[in-house]
Amino acid sequence: MLGGCLQHSALCNRLINQSFDEATLDQHASAFDNPDYVEVVIHSYRHRLGLAAGYPMYEEFEQRLAAQPTITVPTITLDGDADGVVPATDGKSTAAKFSGERQHRVIPNVGHNLPQEDPKAFATAVWELASKKR
Repeated sequence: MLGGCLQHSALCNRLINQSFDEATLDQHASAFDNPDYVEVVIHSYRHRLGLAAGYPMYEEFEQRLAAQPTITVPTITLDGDADGVVPATDGKSTAAKFSGERQHRVIPNVGHNLPQEDPKAFATAVWELASKKR
């Protein structure tokens, strides 16, 4: 279904609200050509919204994740201000999930795939945390 779209990268980039070059788009195109791609994606969203059951072998992990324990380690959260999937925020709505030191940053001109779209901003945040003295 989407595989044909990938032959027209300008259209596809616009649909996914990204600006990937032809080589990057081609590198990921095979995911769209899987015969079960649409089914898997739709199930993923349904499961995330609580409208479909998950896989039984992962149920224990699902229960542990659902408890959403407070994150106690130093954290930097990142939002891309051009994310067409989850709009950028000031971070206040998730602040209660963190009990340790936390910074929230909004990265300009970046969409939903922040590590790929701005690897420097992502790596900088990781490096800042990894190099902190404890």
